[in-house]
Amino acid sequence: MRKRSWWGWGWDDQAVVGKDLDDLAQRVSQYLPLDGHVTPVPVLDGLPKPALPQPPVESRGDTEARAAHTHGKAFRDVVRNLNADLKRPPEWVIYPQHEEDITRVFEWAIANNAKVIPFGGGSSVTGGIEYRGDEPFVSLDLSALDGVLDIDEVNLAVRAQGGIFGPALEAQLKPHELTLRHYPQSFEFSTFGGWIATRAGGHYATGYTHIDDLVQSVRIVTPSGVSEAQRVPANGAGPEPDRMWLGSEGSFGVISEAWARVQRRPTFKSSASITFSGYSESVAAVKEIAQSGLNPANCRLLDPIEAMLNTATPSATLILGFESADHPVDTALGRAVEICHGHGGEVSTKDEAGQWRGAFLKAPYLRDGLVRLGVVVETFETACLWSGFQQLHEAIVEALSPALVTCRFTHVYPDGPAPYFTVYAAGQRGGELELWDDLKARASHVLLAHGATITHHHAVGRDHLPWYRPSPPFLAAMRAVKQTLDPHNILNPGVLHL
Repeated sequence: MRKRSWWGWGWDDQAVVGKDLDDLAQRVSQYLPLDGHVTPVPVLDGLPKPALPQPPVESRGDTEARAAHTHGKAFRDVVRNLNADLKRPPEWVIYPQHEEDITRVFEWAIANNAKVIPFGGGSSVTGGIEYRGDEPFVSLDLSALDGVLDIDEVNLAVRAQGGIFGPALEAQLKPHELTLRHYPQSFEFSTFGGWIATRAGGHYATGYTHIDDLVQSVRIVTPSGVSEAQRVPANGAGPEPDRMWLGSEGSFGVISEAWARVQRRPTFKSSASITFSGYSESVAAVKEIAQSGLNPANCRLLDPIEAMLNTATPSATLILGFESADHPVDTALGRAVEICHGHGGEVSTKDEAGQWRGAFLKAPYLRDGLVRLGVVVETFETACLWSGFQQLHEAIVEALSPALVTCRFTHVYPDGPAPYFTVYAAGQRGGELELWDDLKARASHVLLAHGATITHHHAVGRDHLPWYRPSPPFLAAMRAVKQTLDPHNILNPGVLHL
């Protein structure tokens, strides 16, 4: 069986090593100075034995399981893992087999003064699964709750358990010619419940791209009981109950199962890549498409540097795609291309979409390779109004200079884009985390100063907390909910200022 990497992203056998790592170093050295050193992957030494008694639910206390549940998958997590910095591992990794096990874990944690950190796929890049308090804690791994419980072909919905991973969910929908059509970059290594808990965004540029839009009803186990909303297309009776769990990041309860809307699998698809001589012209074209009502499935704009690094095309490049399960989409694509022509865009004869897709899937593995080469890599994503994007983009590039900054649009809305920035900087061995923290702080201050959100789809976790500023009445309301549902404060303390 394939093994997940304990120290970095994804599958162990997909890590960038050997000649591939040498080739990566050669390419990167054209942009950033490298010291020629490659950080080795450390051998796991034994961690101290768990200080807590073993929970009354299936659990593991061995070094490998605990190490893999200590950190998420952000840059700073990979650096610490490569430095064998596992100062705060969970005491136990617990694997509930059914809903009642979750309640038993809550009771055990309260009795033992332990914190419980819900764990889906472990793909958080914002410190969402890393407890930074002083109390002992356990990791509640939901991977055994991985069933599809019902597929409703009449009402186009699926009921699945929170621990099911993206590929397994889609595999069970496929024989019915259905799909959830929710594909975050972490799709292969993230879970249905994790998407709901973090308000994940899929990689469809417009329309139903957020998990918020797809959720129909959530069942959640809290220390104060089980809550489940009515399953209906829409509900005007008071505030929407499921909105409380969306984005709660494991602080209110554990999502055991949920109903979500699915759709027929698309059979009509049409796509094109458009290149532009100027970046501002490409942005103007995307804005017009976003406000046209065409609703492309893909409308991903790469700035010239992003396009060069990922597709070898030295121009701003728009990757456009349309799809439908009901009707041909060539006309919609033709109109979008016509809009691009009006802004100086030209249809490319190269397969930028295919090249970019391959680079996109490999990106997290390449990031880990860059870490081993001593490069500091940070990504951050946001959303802003169209009227403020140019100033925001200029301010980000200036604030992070002399680092190399690239930008792409992951999603577009009639009122603004969701820019995704990547930053590359030459690190100093031993000082990578300090530089990462500095870049993160500089970028985050710029986002707030320009009225952009601190995150569009990566969740708050702990890394975004200094720049997550809900209004005082809303924060007071969230804290009251926390006190009611989790009076002993055992669930993921620290996220969302709770």
